[in-house]
Amino acid sequence: MSKVASQHFGQIELNHGRDHNFSAKHELAGQLLELDLNVDAHDHFDEAALHKVDYRLRFLPELVDQVREMIADELDEEGTSPQEYRHFHCNAIKPEQLQKVFGVTDTSQLTNEVFLKALKLGHVGIFPGQPERYFVLDFTLGSHFTDEVLVASADEDGVVDDEILWES
Repeated sequence: MSKVASQHFGQIELNHGRDHNFSAKHELAGQLLELDLNVDAHDHFDEAALHKVDYRLRFLPELVDQVREMIADELDEEGTSPQEYRHFHCNAIKPEQLQKVFGVTDTSQLTNEVFLKALKLGHVGIFPGQPERYFVLDFTLGSHFTDEVLVASADEDGVVDDEILWES
């Protein structure tokens, strides 16, 4: 089997016919996040596909900005996942959690802007065999606070799906 160098995942052995999951840590805007490259046994994953993953990851900051804007817009829309996620995690919050998670001391200071600042991208799943769900981005308030995430997807061209989901 031949090995191919990936800028983000190091040396990858291209072995067709088996499921593979490659993990890496990546720094984005001063935050460390997990990258998972998921290749199914039936996916056509070759050197060109690996280089495409590295290329697409160069545009991750712009993709994250787009998703953050979408979340911000949906925080004021009734019944959206971001609004419900914020309400659930910010309603009846303990004072010590308020300070630790959001950096404020009173619930009156917990604005949408404060919430958005606390919401971090923690994980990116990359699925080269699924062009319509190529990137899956998990935003969290921190694993020390919740195991639930807001999830956004983007296709292989970096076009963000218009639906943000709340998952655990």
